[in-house]
Amino acid sequence: MTTKILALTDALGNLVRFVLLPGQRFDTVGVPPLIEGVTFEALIADKAFDSNAIVVDLDQRGAKIVISQHPRRAKPLAIDAEMYKWRHRIENFFCKLKEFKRIAMRADKTDQSFAAIIHLAAAVIVSR
Repeated sequence: MTTKILALTDALGNLVRFVLLPGQRFDTVGVPPLIEGVTFEALIADKAFDSNAIVVDLDQRGAKIVISQHPRRAKPLAIDAEMYKWRHRIENFFCKLKEFKRIAMRADKTDQSFAAIIHLAAAVIVSR
């Protein structure tokens, strides 16, 4: 069994919240619960999150959309290339998270214990 971790980080790459999804689910399914109740000025994401539903939700929130466009999008959206360069912060967070063997190997049997170890690892990462 595989598990996807969708994470929302702040501008410094610190974990704000995350959602666990089964490995076979689309990434876009986890976005609404991930950003629910959170205020932000921009959302930076890769092309896996390029969905019309997400774009409409971000427009309604007044948030800037900085999502790499899927090549088959009929009308590409203009994105801020300078701001998109900051996407490496989330990638750096995942690299630091995978330094913890239990997370990289998905050693925990239940989602609850896996989520707990992610919270613990994120606390250790922030304290460094």
